[in-house]
Amino acid sequence: MHVVPLPALADNYIWLLHDDDGQAIVVDPGDADPVEAALHQRNLQLRAILLTHHHHDHIGGVDALLARHHVPVIAPRDERIAKATQRVDDGDIVQMEQPRVRFEVLAVPGHTTTHIAYAGEGILLCGDTLFSMGCGRLFEGTPAQMLASLDRLASLPGNTLVCCAHEYTTANGRFAQTIEPANRALAVRQQEVAALRAHNKPSLPVTLATERATNPFLRTDSDAVIEWGRHHGAGEDRVARFAALRANKDVFRT
Repeated sequence: MHVVPLPALADNYIWLLHDDDGQAIVVDPGDADPVEAALHQRNLQLRAILLTHHHHDHIGGVDALLARHHVPVIAPRDERIAKATQRVDDGDIVQMEQPRVRFEVLAVPGHTTTHIAYAGEGILLCGDTLFSMGCGRLFEGTPAQMLASLDRLASLPGNTLVCCAHEYTTANGRFAQTIEPANRALAVRQQEVAALRAHNKPSLPVTLATERATNPFLRTDSDAVIEWGRHHGAGEDRVARFAALRANKDVFRT
């Protein structure tokens, strides 16, 4: 399976998955044009659209794609996604023959209450729940929900490729370094990201093992983050510590 990030809109990635036989799936197409261009350039046949949540920058291209491709639209149980042909929820399996894929659906509320992720084939399609060295804003869910969602994603195998939906990595890394300035893995990752972005290359996908070593939102139980939390009024409570991290990230300016 080939995993291709398609830059779209201001800083989104639409994920294109395809096999060697030209069969493709697209995930969170906020804009149809990059998808159509990639399908044409690679001589691919679109077979399905997968959606993680209802925000327009993730579903805005669905109508235009459906006008040209008669394919299923797999989405969470959320009536705000009007074009869904198959609704899925936690524990459901999305399985296809063309391309041959099998994903487990994971409910990951926090960014929105109905947000889902797709995990399988060594890939995690996580929308706006997990970012490289960051996580999504809490627009609808609670800190406890988001922390539980991130804990769940962090428990997947370390070699899983994390496919986030935004290129936020540079800014996220700068924030992470204010939390764990002595984290050597974080410094190395920042150097790698700087080299990639200097050539306008995506910082994604990234392995989950790298995220567990560098992402403060996955490291709420590390000594450095615990100590940071104590100095920011969180005491010993890990949900309060996560909430403090997210609140500080909300106002962080690089």
